[in-house]
Amino acid sequence: MLHQIEQLAQNIVIARKRRGESQAQWARKLGISQPTMARIERGDPSVAMASYVMCMWLINQAGGLANLIAPQNDHASLEQEVAKVRARRGKSVGGTKKLPDMASPSVVSGLAALLAKSELEKI
Repeated sequence: MLHQIEQLAQNIVIARKRRGESQAQWARKLGISQPTMARIERGDPSVAMASYVMCMWLINQAGGLANLIAPQNDHASLEQEVAKVRARRGKSVGGTKKLPDMASPSVVSGLAALLAKSELEKI
C-alpha cells in the first residue's frame, strides 16, 4: 500500500509540474497548507485521504473518482461472481455439456453491465 501511495505522490508531482504550477498554488486551490502539499508529494501516508483525493480531482475533474471503485470496475468481485455462476452451471449440467467460458471478456463485461444497471435501478 505504501508503494501505491508513493506512486500516487509521484503522479501528483508530475501533473503539477506539467501545469507549471508551484506547490503553493496547488495548496491554495485545494484549501490546504503548502507544507501539507509537500507531504502529499512525498507520499506521506499520514496525510488525510481527502487531501490526496482532492489532488486527484484537480488533475482529472472529468474522470469521476467514484468510477475508480464502481461495481463494474471491481474485477475481483466480478471474478467471484463468474466462479459462482460457473459452479452452479456445472452442478446443474452434470458435466455432460461443454460450458461457455464464463471468464471470457464478453461474459465479464456483460456481468459488469448488469451490475451497473442494477445499481442504477436502486437509486
